[in-house]
Amino acid sequence: MAEGSDTTLTAEQTAGAAPTRLVTGIRSFAAAHGGAKAVIEYVGKRGARIVLVGTDGAWGDQFAEDTVTAREACAQAGVAVENAWERELMDQMRPSNDLWRSMARRTMSR
Repeated sequence: MAEGSDTTLTAEQTAGAAPTRLVTGIRSFAAAHGGAKAVIEYVGKRGARIVLVGTDGAWGDQFAEDTVTAREACAQAGVAVENAWERELMDQMRPSNDLWRSMARRTMSR
């Protein structure tokens, strides 16, 4: 039996240049809202969702093809990435009245 890492299967992902439109979108959100923090969520085959929270409480999102690209785009845009949804970050979010109305119209199916 062979020893060492040659028996371990790993999927290596290397960071490359993130798409320009993604970096521009993140950078413009941060500029419009006095800075921003990001949380990256893996959403399966769709890729990764970057949820941006501005210092003024506004929030929005962008999609990347994977989490590596999402992290690279945030780094290129100068936006810090949080590891998880911390209470302080969630308290900072201020949903708009339109969002509350749209959530009220949705029904949960069982």
